[in-house]
Amino acid sequence: MPLGPGVRILNHDVNDLVAFDKPAGVLSHPNDRADKPRSLLTCPYDMISESFNWNDTEPGEGGAIFMPRLWLLNRLDAHTSGVILATASEELAGEIRAHFKREGVRKVYRALVFGRAPKPQEAWRDLLLIRRQGGHIRTMDGGNIPAECMMKLVREGRGEPRLSLLQLEPRTGRSHQLRVQCARRGLPIVNDATYGEFKRNREFTRRTGCKRLFLHSFETSLDYKFGGKKFSFSARAPLPPEFEKFL
Repeated sequence: MPLGPGVRILNHDVNDLVAFDKPAGVLSHPNDRADKPRSLLTCPYDMISESFNWNDTEPGEGGAIFMPRLWLLNRLDAHTSGVILATASEELAGEIRAHFKREGVRKVYRALVFGRAPKPQEAWRDLLLIRRQGGHIRTMDGGNIPAECMMKLVREGRGEPRLSLLQLEPRTGRSHQLRVQCARRGLPIVNDATYGEFKRNREFTRRTGCKRLFLHSFETSLDYKFGGKKFSFSARAPLPPEFEKFL
């Protein structure tokens, strides 16, 4: 596969379900031709079928050239790193996408935030408002869309500014949910340019030289049925070293 910069395969199964580790700064898919060099796969992407396709340079039987395809199953913001799923089976793509819509996929994130969590573990429940304007999504408090997440404190930093590493397990899949839920509790994710604390971000970047958003898709797992059989799949993307560096 024509993997994008720094992208690597974490796991795959007999049904051609595959998990990638996507670095921060890499797009889940290209929005136009100019985006291909910095996308999950550096090849054309069809927005309608939500699939990548590329020429296989190895001829098959009779000299035929195959046109492999890979259906994208979920997305991460360009600035978010970690686990992202895809499959080479169109039939399986429909099944797994339905799992995501039914919130039947377990997703675990880790985030480096400013501040200290008041409790080592807590259920976060909010009502959000999601607006789409000019091709951009903005999420805020005060709506009627329920958002739920389980928060667990992983580690606290010892220096200044005080930083904490949180484990976040969303039970709902709302746009920008985790970033908003952290911010409204006074625990903004480091270098969140939309919902974070801009003064703290500027000072952090000035001091460290690091500009990435400190949100990472740490683990994804699901149980699914395919071809009349049951399967379990999981993948974990190691925490990027910069997370550990600042704790």
